Amino acid sequence: MKPTVHSITHTPSIMSGKGKGGRGKGKGKSKGGSTSSASKAGLQFPVARLNRYLRKGKYASRVGVGAGVYMGAVLEYLCAEILELAGNAARDNKKTRIVPRHIQLAVRNDEELNKLLGSVTIASGGVLPNIHATLLPKKSGTGKGKGSSQEY
Repeated sequence: MKPTVHSITHTPSIMSGKGKGGRGKGKGKSKGGSTSSASKAGLQFPVARLNRYLRKGKYASRVGVGAGVYMGAVLEYLCAEILELAGNAARDNKKTRIVPRHIQLAVRNDEELNKLLGSVTIASGGVLPNIHATLLPKKSGTGKGKGSSQEY
């Protein structure tokens, strides 16, 4: 019997990220590029850049290796907290995009973030809606009045 040849063209799927594709043969476990310190720490913030800023800023004569990791973790937590509250504020206003107004509402309505960012001005943030009670119109007593009562 003669083997049949199929004319099916195979197009490789293009994948992003780190998968099994492109590993090669006989290389062992070596990966092509180096691993960043942010990915080693499991953070999104750039740990090496934060370390460099700490060293160049002359905040201290010596800067430890874990200082950038710690600072990156704190900054990432604060950003996540603010973005979560701002996303809730955007959803409350029936919007799908976070604008500076939502960040302002999120920060000013949270007690701890308001204390942390008390002296910060957010551009295009506006102010919290607040009308003093004395400026509101007085409520008229339509129910029971002392004047002309028809009950004897």
